[in-house]
Amino acid sequence: MSSYSRRAFLGDTSRIVAGAGLTALPLTAAVTPKPSVAASDKIRIGLIGANSMGWANLRQHVALPEVECVALCDIDQSVLDRRSAELEKMTGKKPVLYTDFRKMLDNKDIDAVIIGTPDHWHCLQTVYACQAGKDVYVEKPMAGSIGECNVMVQAAKKHNRVVQVGQWQRSGPHWQSAIEYVHSGKLGKISMVRNWLYYNSRKAIPALPDEAAPQGVDYDMWLGPAPKKAYNKNRYHGSWRYFWDYGGGIMTDWGVHLIDFALYGMNSGMPKSVVATGGKLAFRDSGMQTPDTQMALYDFGDYAITWEHGMGVSAARLYGNNYCGVAFVGTNGTLVVDRDKWRLFPESDNGQFLIPAMPEQRGGGKDLAIHVKNFVDCIRSRNKPACDVETARKVALVSHLGNIALRTGRKVVYDEATNSFPGDKEATALIKPTYREPWKFPKV
Repeated sequence: MSSYSRRAFLGDTSRIVAGAGLTALPLTAAVTPKPSVAASDKIRIGLIGANSMGWANLRQHVALPEVECVALCDIDQSVLDRRSAELEKMTGKKPVLYTDFRKMLDNKDIDAVIIGTPDHWHCLQTVYACQAGKDVYVEKPMAGSIGECNVMVQAAKKHNRVVQVGQWQRSGPHWQSAIEYVHSGKLGKISMVRNWLYYNSRKAIPALPDEAAPQGVDYDMWLGPAPKKAYNKNRYHGSWRYFWDYGGGIMTDWGVHLIDFALYGMNSGMPKSVVATGGKLAFRDSGMQTPDTQMALYDFGDYAITWEHGMGVSAARLYGNNYCGVAFVGTNGTLVVDRDKWRLFPESDNGQFLIPAMPEQRGGGKDLAIHVKNFVDCIRSRNKPACDVETARKVALVSHLGNIALRTGRKVVYDEATNSFPGDKEATALIKPTYREPWKFPKV
């Protein structure tokens, strides 16, 4: 394929830079050999946010012979230097380094970007990338608010971009087979779907004093559109998600993975209403804002979906299951799925199972790799990816509803047509964040 035909294949007339917005593979000691792919056929990617899942996502991308990482961006110079050296060791090529993602998006040699930044950055970076003609792999949750999710959908559609959200269970074969069983009707009438996370390693963080940002960290850029706050270790790497300015706690971190399959299995629309309870109940003196304990009840009329999580505990494993799971509770039996497997718990009548028992169905442990390959394939085909913007928006919205119900302390009723909570100004105010100057909430 010629350089021209490659560009025609990967891009289209929506590759426009918006002037207002822009000014788990192991590391090896040697270059990992991959099947040869002509340079003109390579998909060239850049990574924005080089820690944690951003880096994990990149490693899966560069494992594919058709992918080449040409650029890294991070606001922490130590992270940028370390990841650059690791990437060069992995691939034999040194990437271009950026500390401002807007300058990376100006690079017309980049076809797609991976966004591994905190939630409060997902919207701006995705919208700017779409405007710049880049396809996007963005970490979950899709965004830190309902309003931001909505504008991301608009941007992806307007600029005809492939946007894959990192809810990689959508690509997992055993998750798909579990949903096929649910959709078969064999479970009978499903009255409830339970979702949970009880995770001992997710302990509350101790309160820490504010301090100066580490040398080499552009902390003002890290904050971006979020409110101006003094640097605090708790609000930075990893634990940032436990502060409302940057994330939604466990509900949006894990909730989008699990509630996604509750909605998928039930072919759900929007809930009629949501109530929630919880707070810092297990670790009252912790430095976090988001709840260590939370329960939410979503009313869908003729069935309910529930969410519950507890931090710092592991014994409360429902159905003798893993630390997390989704349980479809039907009149004929219950199907329980987690990251490793799915199982049936048949109901019985007079000693007879109402549905045949079956051995547990194991997963292959390659869901993330499959999800990344799906994204790369869709860059070429322009097909809709496994977790497209509309799929991701729906579950992010539902997860945010659970947090809004908790934060307001009352039942909330969301009207999707007006994007509001009728008669509830406090809840409606939580739909769209106020961006800190000079950043502006994006318009599409």
